[in-house]
Amino acid sequence: MKRITLEIDGKIAEAENGTRIQSLISDNRDYMDNPIAAAKVNGRVMSLMERITGNAKIESVPLISPIGKRVYRKTLCFLLSYASAVIRPERTLIIGHSLGDGFYFHYRNNEKPDTELLIRTMNKAIADDLPIELVDLTADEAMEYARSKGLDETESLLNTINRSSYRFARLGTCLEMYYEPLLPSLRYLELWELREYKDGLLLRYPQSRNPYSLMPFTDNPLLFSVFNENKEYARILGISSMGNLNAKIPSGDIQKTIMLSEALQRRRISDISRMIKDKGSVKAVFIAGPSSSGKTTFSLKLSDELRVDGFEPLKISLDDYYLPTEQVPLDENGERDFEVLESLNLELLRKQLTSLIKGEEVHLASFSFRTKKTTFSDEAVKMNERTILVVEGIHGLNPDLIPSLPKENIFRVYISALTEVNLDTRSRISTTDNRILRRMIRDNRTRGFDANETLSRWPSVERGEKNHIFPFQNNADVMINSALEYELGVIKPYAVPLLRSVKKECGDAYATAQRLLDFLDLIAPIPSEFVPADSLLREFIGGSVYGAI
Repeated sequence: MKRITLEIDGKIAEAENGTRIQSLISDNRDYMDNPIAAAKVNGRVMSLMERITGNAKIESVPLISPIGKRVYRKTLCFLLSYASAVIRPERTLIIGHSLGDGFYFHYRNNEKPDTELLIRTMNKAIADDLPIELVDLTADEAMEYARSKGLDETESLLNTINRSSYRFARLGTCLEMYYEPLLPSLRYLELWELREYKDGLLLRYPQSRNPYSLMPFTDNPLLFSVFNENKEYARILGISSMGNLNAKIPSGDIQKTIMLSEALQRRRISDISRMIKDKGSVKAVFIAGPSSSGKTTFSLKLSDELRVDGFEPLKISLDDYYLPTEQVPLDENGERDFEVLESLNLELLRKQLTSLIKGEEVHLASFSFRTKKTTFSDEAVKMNERTILVVEGIHGLNPDLIPSLPKENIFRVYISALTEVNLDTRSRISTTDNRILRRMIRDNRTRGFDANETLSRWPSVERGEKNHIFPFQNNADVMINSALEYELGVIKPYAVPLLRSVKKECGDAYATAQRLLDFLDLIAPIPSEFVPADSLLREFIGGSVYGAI
């Protein structure tokens, strides 16, 4: 057997070609004291069950790391799919959206889940340490398995990606397409909770901030209602999975799908405008959401609808109210923290908004990110009885932003890109991944950033969102999903060359780029010329009728 040379966590070693990664990584710590979840092999994250072929640099991926926690969650979902297949093989369990610190699942036709039996089956598999195996199936074998188990979405995806063979993960008699690494042992799955929620199940896992315990459950009915609305949109569009979307491209149906998707989003924005009008007392609309949710274009499109409903919108961006850089608070690392509420000139913002609502003239502030200084408009603005403020920024849902404004004069909107189209019934597309791709494309187009810069900054962006946006989302009067069902097909041609430019030396950014490339490989490209000029997606790919955004 051929011998290969390896660098394993900084140490040089030799092994036989084809050796499992798990047997190569030495872990002298207690078994459950931060065990190894996966490995980076030449920068790419791989399961410990996979085999090494050729010389390689291997780095351990601890369970406690962001990548390790992703592997944990994916394995936990696979375990639930296994348990469902064991006790109710005739049913199809579908993974839905993320909800707080968990994933929502439901059965096709909303059949009632056997929650206690599922829990017992999962616990038994963990106690028995039922092995997870990786198997390769021919295209015919994969298709036959999907058909025999009623996995329509998997069958649809297989039909549109046309490979000669596919890798599957196997747990007992349950197989699922292998999209990303799984844990080497079910014994790692110590912390989780399965509970009934609405018409389905919520599978909960530890949060990043507290990985050693489950936090008390916090409901988010507003977010759940948006996902239910999206399911209805998917039904109207005939898109239950990525395979359905892929199939619409060669059939010639994709342009109609795009038109319908845009029309549904336009109607939702119109509905929000009508809600504002019906409330009767609204003087200011505050719009907030995480990075790359499309806040800017949404605020412009909402302003258009408000005009149709008889208002005169006056747009204000919280980005124009930053303090001078030297006055911005420091974070725990001694860096200026532009994400905290206190980075804004709250005194100026509150004074100007209060004056406007009182009907006084105001010279609006404008902050230059180049000079880091605030200037004021030459022309004063003043509200009349038809004027409505449209205020956009990450702190828009924080009640401490403008505490003096009466609640009856405020309407708050939370916006996010909540990807609803799954790869198949058992594998979802992360809403975070969708936003990363949006931001990466926009950063490159408008700021000249390469993909590595965007991917490397993303953990900091996420920390800011968790601290300053997500805790306030339930303060919203309404929530809207900015993700368009077809958009990943349009994004793909822009994203792939950027992701391929990320070098192995870039560490976690390279690992993320490779993972994103793997899932984009399952998506058929859609020509961007099919996207309307007023689409929210144009904020990211360019060509917006609203100009440079």
